Amino acid sequence: MRLPVICIDGPAASGKTTVAKALAGRLGFFYLDTGVLYRALTLVALEKGIAPSDGDALAQMARDLKIEVKPAPAGDLRQTIVIADGKDVSLAIRTASVDAKVSEVSAHKAVRAALADVQRTVAERGSVVLAGRDMGTVIWPQAEVKLFLDATEDERARRRQRQAEEQGVHVDFSSVLADLRRRDQYDSTREVAPLRPAADAVIVDTTPLTVEQVVEKALEVARSKAGSSTGKSGSI
Repeated sequence: MRLPVICIDGPAASGKTTVAKALAGRLGFFYLDTGVLYRALTLVALEKGIAPSDGDALAQMARDLKIEVKPAPAGDLRQTIVIADGKDVSLAIRTASVDAKVSEVSAHKAVRAALADVQRTVAERGSVVLAGRDMGTVIWPQAEVKLFLDATEDERARRRQRQAEEQGVHVDFSSVLADLRRRDQYDSTREVAPLRPAADAVIVDTTPLTVEQVVEKALEVARSKAGSSTGKSGSI
């Protein structure tokens, strides 16, 4: 029997990547952090001098760029291993310069269309956890399980700052907070695939929770939702 698709959406630094990766590991599912596709494209565009506003050029690059995504080993700072045209860009896509431009790059309808098929091909196989901003609303709205993770702005900024410092990069908290606010505003008001919870998504405030507590909550929701949709509570 085909096992469910689990979609996890939410704003930057809400815990999507960490929770989705852990959840997939617990269930034996494949995990795809869809945001790394847009980050890899943004990084290559910046390196080639292509403006984030040039939707046509970015869409063509998205069609041509060969991106490979693999799970990182436990304890690896890369979170997810991302290879773009044969080059490991796993850490480079997490820099402030990419953070500042990835929302603009991902807002282009043609860019999203170019990368959507890759994501849907993965979803069609089932047994997958998809993490991003429009998984449950655009990419796979028929998903059996939908979660929307959120947290306060301050908590998300602290997480982003801590992540950067773990990679040896010092960033100012106020700058990180300002960048998050700017990105939230852009993502939630853009015309194409705006950030919002799916109507049937379960919203989880991760602010006061540990990673393990969020994962346990996600497992509880996944088993309940998948069980009710398949009629078998032990389906996942």
